[in-house]
Amino acid sequence: MIETLPVQAGAEAMNAAIEETWILTVTFLIFFMHAGFAMLEAGQVRSKNVANQLTKNMLTWAVGVTVFFVIGTGIEAVASGGSFGAGMAAGGGDYVNWLYGAVFAMTAATIVSGAVAGRAKLRAYITYTFLLAAVIYPVITAFTWSSGVYPVGVEAGTTPGTTGLVERLVGTAFADFAGGMIVHAMGGIAGLTAAAILGPRMDRYDTDGSVNIIPGHSMTFAVLGTLMLCFGWYGFNVGTAGAFDIGGAGVDTLGQVAMTTTVAMGMGAIGSAAVSLFRSGKVDTLYTANGMLAGLAAITAIPNSTTWWGAFVVGILAGVQLPIVFSFVSNRLRIDDVCAVFPVHGSAGILGVLLMPFVALPGAVDSVVNQFIAQVVGVVIIGGWTLTATAVIWYVFKMAGQARVSPDHERDGLDVSEHGVDTYPEFGDRDAIATDGGHGSTSDDDDIIRTDGGRPNGDEIRMVMAFVRPDKLSEIKEGLAEIGAPSLTVTNVSGRGSQPAKTGQWRGEEYSVDLHQKVKIECVVNDIPAGDVAEAISEAAKTGEPGDGKVFVLPVEEAYQIRTGEVGPDAV
Repeated sequence: MIETLPVQAGAEAMNAAIEETWILTVTFLIFFMHAGFAMLEAGQVRSKNVANQLTKNMLTWAVGVTVFFVIGTGIEAVASGGSFGAGMAAGGGDYVNWLYGAVFAMTAATIVSGAVAGRAKLRAYITYTFLLAAVIYPVITAFTWSSGVYPVGVEAGTTPGTTGLVERLVGTAFADFAGGMIVHAMGGIAGLTAAAILGPRMDRYDTDGSVNIIPGHSMTFAVLGTLMLCFGWYGFNVGTAGAFDIGGAGVDTLGQVAMTTTVAMGMGAIGSAAVSLFRSGKVDTLYTANGMLAGLAAITAIPNSTTWWGAFVVGILAGVQLPIVFSFVSNRLRIDDVCAVFPVHGSAGILGVLLMPFVALPGAVDSVVNQFIAQVVGVVIIGGWTLTATAVIWYVFKMAGQARVSPDHERDGLDVSEHGVDTYPEFGDRDAIATDGGHGSTSDDDDIIRTDGGRPNGDEIRMVMAFVRPDKLSEIKEGLAEIGAPSLTVTNVSGRGSQPAKTGQWRGEEYSVDLHQKVKIECVVNDIPAGDVAEAISEAAKTGEPGDGKVFVLPVEEAYQIRTGEVGPDAV
């Protein structure tokens, strides 16, 4: 029997324990956003750059969080008027406090990777992450959340950490509840600056000024990453409202923040989808996904102080501005922001911060004018510091020849050049069988492939070459096996023939696809009539629609068997 023990802790100690448990829980939720960023960014880059993008996301956390522990918190303390010894490495702080601040800092850092995708050297990006975690972000928190390196722990319903530089300059505190400007807009501005200095990807712009659309390789990854980020974002906003006081005011704040966060998220998607529909006649999937994130970035600064209708306004405006700002950045400024980090995080975050006085709850601000001035000053200070520091760092990289990979490496893809891996290996022995489900032989022994070697083609060797739809490969292999011709070579190719071009869309911009994906099949035969092979391929590949492909029969002058040295029909 378990005996009842008297409660040793008082209400204050119990409240503190619950508070820290809450902070750690939402910290882990925000950390999970890195998985979302990885998926979102990987889906928006070419298949040849996926591993590079995933590696950047992992190293952002690994390098950044340790640097933030050893250096960043000390710099934040110095910039706030204290001493470097107050940092975590000197044992001068609360580790729960530090970890929550770290996930905020690393979110700002990983945003940058999406803007410079496909051409930045890994060493340059990691060095920038080091400096962001060590200096750039800590200085910003000193300007704003100067009472600590994370925004939790304030009285329920109030705006945290706003006793910094802005209040000393204009007499009114800069309001940023959970990092709409301090984290997201900061990351968006940093990404845009780095992308501008780095220059666009090869083939992004033609010499005549036209813009080439470079679609990402997986819409599935992009949308999955978006929903993972939306889930983790509740840690950002609702987590910041984690004040568990006995009177229940903290619970009221949680509900307020959860409501405004959810509404803005939804309205962001609606606004972006509506603009896409108006401009192109179609609802663009990626713009809809990006709009959800833009609505979240916009509300992040003010979810605790915004009216319900204010959440609708902030969300819809954030979604509407996204396609417009992205087009301006891409087409007018000619900055290749691959993952649209500036319109999603930068301009959306700034928008929410500036709208704060106009959508605030009654009594949340003393003066709309004074609060707006404080918000503008905060945006200028944070944006100016981020832009300047980022520009200096990337210009140094560029002058040293360390900012961008070589043209050859960019053509080959960063997966191979930077990591020596192929994220999506093409047809291999096991891959071809596993993916198309075909049969290699009609022999009773699956380990034996029956070779050619007879004489029905008039003692001449023939090659049957076909270009067919990829989804027909399995049926073709079965058809060839049935006539006793299992040997073949398969290659992924693309080409243009009678099949009409298709129109694709990527972030609302249309592009023409006139090179269609095909599979090239080659069969060299001698004892099996080439006409039978050609007929088997044709019957298996036929759909009756344009684009079914063609079959060719070619003479082969000579054949050599490498292993045995046999020549001619015997080599086949």
